[in-house]
Amino acid sequence: MERIQSINPQRIQWCCDDRGITPEELASEVGITPTSMGRLMGGEDRITFNQLRKLANYFNRGLLFFLEPEPVNDERVHTPQFRTLANQKPELSAKLKALIERVENQREVYLSLRQDLGEAEQPMLVLPELPHDNSKRAAGLAREWLGLGESNAFSNYRQAVEAKGILVFRSNGYSGKWQIPKEDPICGFALYDPDCPVIVVKKQAVESRQSFTLMHELGHVLLHQASFIDEEEDLNFYQGNEREANAFAGCLLVPDALLNQINITNRPDEPAQYDEWLEQFRQEWGVSGEVILRRLLDEGRLPKAKYLAYREWRGSMAIPETEGGTRQYRHREPKHVFGEPFVRTVLDALHAKQITLARASTYLDNLKVADVHLLEDTFEHL
Repeated sequence: MERIQSINPQRIQWCCDDRGITPEELASEVGITPTSMGRLMGGEDRITFNQLRKLANYFNRGLLFFLEPEPVNDERVHTPQFRTLANQKPELSAKLKALIERVENQREVYLSLRQDLGEAEQPMLVLPELPHDNSKRAAGLAREWLGLGESNAFSNYRQAVEAKGILVFRSNGYSGKWQIPKEDPICGFALYDPDCPVIVVKKQAVESRQSFTLMHELGHVLLHQASFIDEEEDLNFYQGNEREANAFAGCLLVPDALLNQINITNRPDEPAQYDEWLEQFRQEWGVSGEVILRRLLDEGRLPKAKYLAYREWRGSMAIPETEGGTRQYRHREPKHVFGEPFVRTVLDALHAKQITLARASTYLDNLKVADVHLLEDTFEHL
């Protein structure tokens, strides 16, 4: 089999460093023997086209990337948004960095397909003008902008945000390239773009926690118009931009009109009973007990000691592990991960013959052909 010359080993090494792996570990991942990899890195060997393709796919790069003789220019390879997140959290794992790049690639796919379909001339995003010095006012205006009613769940919040031209991805619960690992402290991030921001929310066992993450990241998009990446502790931080995003999310999810429905005189003595006390409101509003309690605290209707006691109790409670399942509904996963606007755009491009079935499969997390057709049937009934 013919082997390719002019592979730039410095670019392979840069990718390994960027991903946090060694060339030996890369060899195992892409099916190259350690000896061949050693010779390749020393400029003494060539690789087959199939090996180069595996290497490029592993690093999410084009084939020509590894044939260019120049050193890698970090500013050309990584977008400003990516560099912003990496600078905010220098300890980001290699998996998270790879996920951020994949999200950016999906956004580019989405914008390109919209352009091919003739939809690019329509304005995708018109952000509301919100005050920075009044969280309640900002949240109220945003809630009106989103068209939210009183009863909501994560799916409603997500749909409302997507309807305004903001892509919302949710990481996959299964192990794979679209998963934020359970042990990773990152719970969400926002990649700001004036035309098409993307919010990524980590899938969690309790959907109400996803709702707060979504609105926290929306706060960064609307108020700060910048990219942010957040750990769980950032969602409890009350200084600077994180304080603004937290206050915004809390007031948007639980505005005064809803909070006033709670009769504080019925509050139990024990914080362990608070979730049961707030059950009706938690279910109807699609939020966690902590979000409601924080709002009560901020309004002076709950002693801080009681709020802290609840958080201590809640933190001691183990979240039950969920089983992985059989993935018998594999065709539904792209919609759960990428959202309806992205999936519908891919299917529209497929039906308009702008892309092939194989290309559509690639954009939809490498669905099998049969699953793509099942996904099409699902969207025909929406």
